[in-house]
Amino acid sequence: MSPTSRPGDRGGARSRPELSTMTMPKTLLALLLAATPIVAAQAREPVTPEQRIRRVELQVREIQRTVYPKGQPADTAGFSDDPAASKEVTDTLAARLDTVERQLTDLVRTSEENTHRLSVIEADLARMRADNDGRFKAIEAGPGAVPTGDLPQPVTDVPAPIPTPRPNPRPTASAPVSFDAAGEAAYTAGFDLWSAKKYESAITQLRAMASSFPGHRRVSWANNLVGRALLDKGETRAAAAAFLANYRGNPKGERAADSLYYLGQSTMKLGQPQQACKAYEELGAVYGATLRPQLAAMLPAARAQAGCN
Repeated sequence: MSPTSRPGDRGGARSRPELSTMTMPKTLLALLLAATPIVAAQAREPVTPEQRIRRVELQVREIQRTVYPKGQPADTAGFSDDPAASKEVTDTLAARLDTVERQLTDLVRTSEENTHRLSVIEADLARMRADNDGRFKAIEAGPGAVPTGDLPQPVTDVPAPIPTPRPNPRPTASAPVSFDAAGEAAYTAGFDLWSAKKYESAITQLRAMASSFPGHRRVSWANNLVGRALLDKGETRAAAAAFLANYRGNPKGERAADSLYYLGQSTMKLGQPQQACKAYEELGAVYGATLRPQLAAMLPAARAQAGCN
């Protein structure tokens, strides 16, 4: 090759790099265009539910940090993973309920004792009043007690009899006072035996009182206390029968409502909550607002224990 051709050769060598420099942008452009569909396809991929939940949680936390002072709601907000009531809580509530029932039972016992004492005092006062009236009439009927004149002379042989509202089945001289006082004394003896926890003797005494003094106001008390003694003695089925008999035999008796209440208590101990609910419902329907305050206070807890509606 001639020397004159070398410059031309150098010029040809320089033109190659110039050509490659011009083609590089085109190559990059082609690569970018080829990668664009891949990026677009990745952007169009569906969002999974987990991603959506995570995004919602992040948004909620951000809102909580803005709204609540401590960055989260109070402990009472939202849902709790703890159970509504554990066994320990229910046992504690059951123990407290048993304590309340025992206290109410003690209150009822105390009230009955006080009522009985008041009745005995009233009977003693009535007997004393009757005795004093008889003595005063005897004194007034004596000679010289009443001035002569227009007033008639009283009978001096016997004092005037005291009027009585009820007959006495026993032919005695002091008929009404003897009947009431003897009935009170018989019931008091049975009540004292029951208070001393001598249940068998109390049952015998109370049944004898109920049969010996028919029509006495304490008969309803005696029959109800027979059921209480049987219940305390552990004879639950016999106690339920005694309570039912006292309620049905004399529904207007002073302790008929008590017998109906303790009938529900007896059926609960026999494992019959539905029968207990029936007894409590009948108690509220028959006696309603006339219930003694002690029974009215004990009835809601008894209904809750039996699961009544």
